[in-house]
Amino acid sequence: MELLMADRATEQDPQAPGTGSVLASAAYDMGSGEIARARGFVREFLADAQSLHGLAVSARAMDLAQLVVSELATNVCKYAPGPCLLDLEAGDGLLGITMWDSGSVLPTSRQTDPTRMGQHGLEIVLAVCESFEVRREPVGKRVRVRISLLDGPQGGSTAW
Repeated sequence: MELLMADRATEQDPQAPGTGSVLASAAYDMGSGEIARARGFVREFLADAQSLHGLAVSARAMDLAQLVVSELATNVCKYAPGPCLLDLEAGDGLLGITMWDSGSVLPTSRQTDPTRMGQHGLEIVLAVCESFEVRREPVGKRVRVRISLLDGPQGGSTAW
């Protein structure tokens, strides 16, 4: 499929007015090939947030952000194929990831079962994120998570 739109902060317009946050959005026609594009979009966004805007982003946060977006995008491909919007917001030591899709079924966590093959994505997301929120929209749903961009006491995360 193809990237339909990308609106990224630039050096001339580095932050959302009055927020101190760096923002970016992308829209995808969600097929399985788009999962890698979404991961790449997050990787580039965080690299730009570091190099162009001076935000601290740990290597762990870079990896976790890509993992979370991959899991959320996989969920879209499996249960709500079609358009998908990905919004990123970095600032104040946190990365907000919001993903909208057209599916009406809200994700639910299953009881931990190490013998179960697959369907561990939401468990992974819940384990690595600072917060998780899902909202039903007039069309579809919106999932919003927050990840610490820092490691250790300030970010509330430690290496594991």
